[in-house]
Amino acid sequence: MGFKSVLVRPFAKYIARDIAKLRANGVKYQEQVFQRLIQQAKDTAFGKDHDFANIKTHRDFTQRVPLRDYEQLKNYVERIKAGEQGILWKGMPKYFAKTSGTTSGAKFIPITKQSVSNHFNTARNALFNYYVETGNGSFLDGKMIFLSGSPKLDKIGDVLTGRLSGISNHMVPGWLKTNQLPSWETNCIEEWETKLDRIVDETLGQDMRLISGIPPWVQMYYERLLARTGKQYVKDIFPNFSVFVYGGVNFEPYRATLEQLVGKRIDSVETYPASEGFIAFQDSQKEKGLLLNVNSGIFFEFVPTAEIFNDNPTRLSLEEVELGENYAIIINSNAGLWGYNIGDTVQFVSKNPYRLVVSGRIKHFISAFGEHVIGKEVEEAMLQVAKARKAKIVEFTVAPQITPSEGGLPYHEWLVEFEEVPSDLSTFEQELNAAMVEQNIYYKDLIDGSMLRCLKIKPLPRDAFRNYMKSQGKLGGQNKVPRLSNDRKIAEVLINL
Repeated sequence: MGFKSVLVRPFAKYIARDIAKLRANGVKYQEQVFQRLIQQAKDTAFGKDHDFANIKTHRDFTQRVPLRDYEQLKNYVERIKAGEQGILWKGMPKYFAKTSGTTSGAKFIPITKQSVSNHFNTARNALFNYYVETGNGSFLDGKMIFLSGSPKLDKIGDVLTGRLSGISNHMVPGWLKTNQLPSWETNCIEEWETKLDRIVDETLGQDMRLISGIPPWVQMYYERLLARTGKQYVKDIFPNFSVFVYGGVNFEPYRATLEQLVGKRIDSVETYPASEGFIAFQDSQKEKGLLLNVNSGIFFEFVPTAEIFNDNPTRLSLEEVELGENYAIIINSNAGLWGYNIGDTVQFVSKNPYRLVVSGRIKHFISAFGEHVIGKEVEEAMLQVAKARKAKIVEFTVAPQITPSEGGLPYHEWLVEFEEVPSDLSTFEQELNAAMVEQNIYYKDLIDGSMLRCLKIKPLPRDAFRNYMKSQGKLGGQNKVPRLSNDRKIAEVLINL
């Protein structure tokens, strides 16, 4: 055990004890966070507009504060950008996290002095808790790589502005920076493939022990390493590599390929960060789900997904959620987000403690025929069949085919990049369709009622998804392909590349 791991261990134990309290006191912590948020924001412009001074309960809050997306919060953000203070939170934000928008272009999500700790401390806490749980702190004594966006920041007025992953680079403490790769100069490279080659240059010959990033881009990194060195496995290049940290996508569709490239199974720590806040993190190597971050400046609400577009949807506090239900997650935070719909859907897998899994995106679903198929369902169906058939999937997405050119009933089209296309694709399709029938009762009813025919798979050539992301200017960083869509925009680009 090295110097840093020995030095950190007492603090890691302290963090692990705090996380044990989170497990035991989720509802109590959430009520405390709620009361603090209301009290601290009552004199802001938003607090005055929404009568925070007279809010005592969650019910009071829901009667005064409607659900919002960025478009409906934008007028407040624009006032901050113009230099006004005390708009959504006291003072001015420390950062704006710039993200891709839809109808309005870029979104600027405030990160305040108070909410910075939510972003950095949660990532740190997840790793320190892992250290205490497993006894593996050796990653602290070697090099770590964080595949992220550029840390270059611009300014809007006096507020530093950039991608969240780039902002996070500014939060790394000095004692850890000596472990961190790639270099600042390499991290600032915008063009992903150039950046990736430079990362390979800098990490070869280093004692890499922890690798963090979005799975599809980590896969590209592994493949470049192996191509450059001629080695069979990543473990032959980095023998002390022991922890993989990821977030943003479900790891399971990538696990088999990544473990084959590494040459062994290694521990993984899943995190659930977003520009709007660090939502949850994996607190156990044995239990399913991510522990909700109940005491980190965010009060959560949960809206049944079937109601999210209603004028007056049900808004549940943590103690009211049920296991297995699909909820849109709503954030109220010390970053100044109020009734904010981040667009993700979650399901609770445990209430003691409160652990959840990310089930998809509000906008990423298929319900062209009333089936409302979500990301979690297509991923679990694909994993089940791919495992049984020993098929390796590089990437896939699903889209509705409403008016097939060949005629006949509509269907769901699965655009799949296989490492090797199964010899009996028809059987694979049938088994995948059967798995989807098990996953979604509405899909089953449509199949049984001859409203839909069985799904069809369209195999795509090697690197189809990487080429798609490159064509969209989204290769690398924290970008990912939507698992499914309710239209054929992505499908048609993929097919015609």
